[in-house]
Amino acid sequence: MTKHTIFLLASCFLIAISCKNQEAIQVYETQKLIEVDSMAVVTAHPEASKIGLEILEQGGNAVDAAIATNFALAVCYPIAGNIGGGGFMIYRDSSGQVSALDFREKAPRRAFQDMYLDSDMNIVKDASTLGALAAGVPGTVAGMEAAFLKGSRLKDWTKLLQPAIDLAENGFKLTSRQAKNLNNNQRKFRKANMNTSDFISRKSFKAGQLFTQKDLANTLRLIQSNGADGFYKGLVAEDIIECMELQGGIITAEDLENYTAKWRDPIAFDYKEYRVFSMSPPSSGGIVLAQLLNGIEPYPISDWGFQDPRSIHLMVEAEKRAFADRSVHLGDPDFYTVPVDTLISKDYTLKRMETYDPDKASLIDSISTSTLESEETTHFSIIDQWGGAVSVTTTLNTAFGSKVVVDGAGFILNNEMDDFSSKVGEPNFYGLVGAEANKIEAEKRMLSSMTPTIVEKDGKLFMIVGTPGGSTIITSVLQTIVNVIEFDLDLVDAVHNCRFHHQWKPEFVFLEDGCLPNDTRKALSALGHKLKSRSSIGRVEAIMIDENGISAVADNRGDDDARGK
Repeated sequence: MTKHTIFLLASCFLIAISCKNQEAIQVYETQKLIEVDSMAVVTAHPEASKIGLEILEQGGNAVDAAIATNFALAVCYPIAGNIGGGGFMIYRDSSGQVSALDFREKAPRRAFQDMYLDSDMNIVKDASTLGALAAGVPGTVAGMEAAFLKGSRLKDWTKLLQPAIDLAENGFKLTSRQAKNLNNNQRKFRKANMNTSDFISRKSFKAGQLFTQKDLANTLRLIQSNGADGFYKGLVAEDIIECMELQGGIITAEDLENYTAKWRDPIAFDYKEYRVFSMSPPSSGGIVLAQLLNGIEPYPISDWGFQDPRSIHLMVEAEKRAFADRSVHLGDPDFYTVPVDTLISKDYTLKRMETYDPDKASLIDSISTSTLESEETTHFSIIDQWGGAVSVTTTLNTAFGSKVVVDGAGFILNNEMDDFSSKVGEPNFYGLVGAEANKIEAEKRMLSSMTPTIVEKDGKLFMIVGTPGGSTIITSVLQTIVNVIEFDLDLVDAVHNCRFHHQWKPEFVFLEDGCLPNDTRKALSALGHKLKSRSSIGRVEAIMIDENGISAVADNRGDDDARGK
């Protein structure tokens, strides 16, 4: 009989209070750490984690659970979960074969390089972030169908869609965090939409409120009946096109019909005795992660210790150089030849780190780009009873994407066009600077920072990890891996401890509020680093497998939840 031990390290009771009678009307109990023997699911919302685990218990594999979980997040986590956006999946099957699925959004055929610039060639405020013109062609539904065709064990698409349909039809209770986010975005929702929707409230949203989405349920039924054609053709496609025509977008029926998800080779590299698999372009995640780990590998950071100024200084200096390369060399490989082998080679990184000074911070202007990319994304990690694993990161880009809700279809469109370089050399929403490699072109996929990652140790599955967080995704994944491998932290400490981030430009080391002791801060400042506090960085969902079994950790920075058996 399988042992099932659950530790409630940090249970979070999200209690909604009725304004009229002050009675508790709903409770979510989120598990932040579980230790199990067979299977685990970690997501941004307890409803999605529950659905994913149920699919595993019913004989589904990690891919089946990922599909059901992804559609569930489109319902219960609309700030980032979606059918109107896109993302990436790293899939390791039970035999150890690893694949990378690209279901990133694409620029519409009518897109062009200067589409967000005015007559003086300046970027028009909000043009690439708010409204229908900001939307790229969605990829999520095509991605889920591609995953189903390649890896499903159940072979029952209808079964995988039904939990999300039920959740949309019957509703779920909003957490206090979700109610606050919806309320804070009401002005933008109203500005971006000509019609009312489930996301626009006449008064305000409240914790514990039942949130139903009838139009979305109907859309999901069409996808359930017709597969990806239920989204890219027929009634849903007609709703999207009508939305574009009424609200100034440029996605056409041809754009929708011609969208395809792509299986690509993952970025694969070694770090000491570990083998790391992460996402390839058009995500920058795998390449930058490889550069960061290559950059720190020669140094004794395990001896220096966790959050020692020397360790942080080294990691920050590696980040500066890797993000400088990102700004120049990375883009959609279907449009631009990305020098992958060079960028992830240890020799190349060693040369980039030749200017590293252990006693002094490098100024960003002194770091060449060498001669040769909201943080409202969501991630989930899954392991099934056969040892299959998926690491999936998906997004609308900023919180609630473009804020455009497709009338009659009930889902939010992304604003991923902002992830292109609207103007070469100018920063995007996340402060990332881009170049020619990531300029806007018709049918091109915009550069991303998403970093779904799977790690092997001695040829065996060791870790499944990923996070939302815009440009901080890559550095959050890096720190989680390093915290475990180099600093010997258990998984919960590796995920829950405070994080830092540098992305070359702007010239700041960003620290979570209250992160690092004063002595450490002073030591970093003495080296020349400019420190800047900010809100939380990332929401890591991680699973680790070792001789003791499976540990799954949900980040304590949100409503995230881990379930298993």
